[in-house]
Amino acid sequence: MFHALCIIFFIPFLSHAAPREFRGAWLHTVHQNDYHKRSTKENQQWLIGQLDSLQNAGVNAVIFQVRPMADAFYKSDIEPWSRFLTDNGAAPKPFWDPLQFMVEQCHKRGMELHAWLNPYRVTSQAKQTVAEGHIYHKHPERFVRYDGKLYFDPGLPENRDYIEKVVADIVKRYDIDAIHFDDYFYPYPVKGQEFPDDKSYKKYGKGIDRGDWRRQNVDLLIEQLSTKIKSIKPWVRFGISPFGIWRNVSSDPRGSKTNGLQNYDGLFADVLLWDKNEWIDYLMPQLYWELDHKSASYRTLIDWWANCGLKRHLMIGQDVVRTMSKSELKTKVDMSRASKAICGNCWWPGYEISHNNGHIADSLAVDVQAKKVLPPTYLWISDEVPESPKAIEIDSKGNLSWMAPAMKKKTNDAVLFAIYRFADAENAEDLNDAELIAVVPATSYKVPRPGVYVVTSLNRVNNESLPSIPAIAE
Repeated sequence: MFHALCIIFFIPFLSHAAPREFRGAWLHTVHQNDYHKRSTKENQQWLIGQLDSLQNAGVNAVIFQVRPMADAFYKSDIEPWSRFLTDNGAAPKPFWDPLQFMVEQCHKRGMELHAWLNPYRVTSQAKQTVAEGHIYHKHPERFVRYDGKLYFDPGLPENRDYIEKVVADIVKRYDIDAIHFDDYFYPYPVKGQEFPDDKSYKKYGKGIDRGDWRRQNVDLLIEQLSTKIKSIKPWVRFGISPFGIWRNVSSDPRGSKTNGLQNYDGLFADVLLWDKNEWIDYLMPQLYWELDHKSASYRTLIDWWANCGLKRHLMIGQDVVRTMSKSELKTKVDMSRASKAICGNCWWPGYEISHNNGHIADSLAVDVQAKKVLPPTYLWISDEVPESPKAIEIDSKGNLSWMAPAMKKKTNDAVLFAIYRFADAENAEDLNDAELIAVVPATSYKVPRPGVYVVTSLNRVNNESLPSIPAIAE
C-alpha cells in the first residue's frame, strides 16, 4: 500500500549518462516449420512467450526474420506469404500479420524490433517450387541456380531495384526500428562449383576482375538501400551481421590471424567499406567460435573487430549453444564489455534462450544481463534530445503517470519512456545512482515499491531527455 500520493519536489539533477548496451536476439523463421503447423492464435501466444522469456533475460532488441526466402512474414503486395507460414503463398487464416504483431509486442515491452531480410536467396533445395505470383514466374531470366538452389542474380540492376522496392515497402508501412541483413550475400561457396553469373558479368562487368565486380554489385545494393531507407524514415537504422572473418592476414595484412572462410573473398561482402562510406548504422559480426578455436579464435576476432577502426556501432553476434557447451558465457560478454568500441551483444538463436539451453536464460536474468539498460544511441542520425515528460504524479495505489511531449512524426518524437527509481530522496541527485525500472511506450506505470521516481523521454534513436520532476511513493 502506498501511503502518500502526488508528493512532488525539485532536485537539482547532476549530469547523467544512463547505462547503454545492445542486448539483441535473433528469431529466425527460415526452416521453422512449426509456424506452419500452429494456428494463428497458437502462433501469437507462442511468440508472446518467446518475447516474455527474452525480456526476462534482459534482451532489449529483437531481430525478427520477415523475408527468409524472397517471401513474406507480413502482408505484402510484392511477394507471396512465406512458405514457412502458409501453403503456396496463401494468406494465413484467421488473418494476422506477424511483422505488425511483433512490432506492437516488442514496443509494448520497450524492446526494439529489427526487420531481418535475406536479399538474394529464393529456395534452399533443388526441388523446391516457388509460390504463385512470385516475380520468378514473370522474370525467370533474372535468377540463377547454384548448387541446385535458386537465387536472384546480384549482377542485375533490376534485381537491386526490386530488393529496394521490397525494403522500402516495409519501411513505409511498419514502425520498425531497423532493417537488418545477416551474412548471406553471394551464397557460401561450394567446392568445385562456380557461381553462374557469366551472362550478367558479360553485360555489366566491363572487363574488371570478377571478384571486384561481384563486390561492387553488393556495394551498390547496400548504398542504394541505405539511401532509400533514410529518405523514407531517417531514424530507421540499417544493420549488417556479417560472417565473423573479414579476411585472413595471409590474404591481407589488415586481416585477422585466422584461417577460415573470408567474407570479402567468399561472400563478396566488403563490410568495412560499407562502414567507411557510412552506408550502415551497425555491424554485428558473427563470432560464433570458441574462445580458443584453432582456426578462428573468439579472442583473436573480438580484438580484431574492436581495433579495426569502425565508424559505426559494433555489436558481437554470440552463438548460444557453443558458448554454453563450453561454459564461456561470462568470459565472452566480459570481453565485449571491456572494449569501448563494442556496444553490445546479440544471441543466436533467440529460441535457445527461451529453451534455457545450458541455463543461459537463468544466467542472463540473474547475472549477465540482470541490470536493465537502454540500447545505444545513434548520434550521427540525430543528436537532438526530446522534451521531458510533464505533470508527473503518483496516486495512492502506486500508479505513476505523466504527460508526453507532442508527436510530430519526426526523429525526435518521444516514443518510449524510461522510469528510474531512487531508494530515497536524500541520494536522489544523479541518474547514475538510480535504478532503471522499466522502458514503456505508455504514459503510465504501476511502480513496484516505495521510492523516488523520475521519468525520461526516449526518441526514435534512443536519445534521452532530461529527467522529469521527481515524485515520491511512500
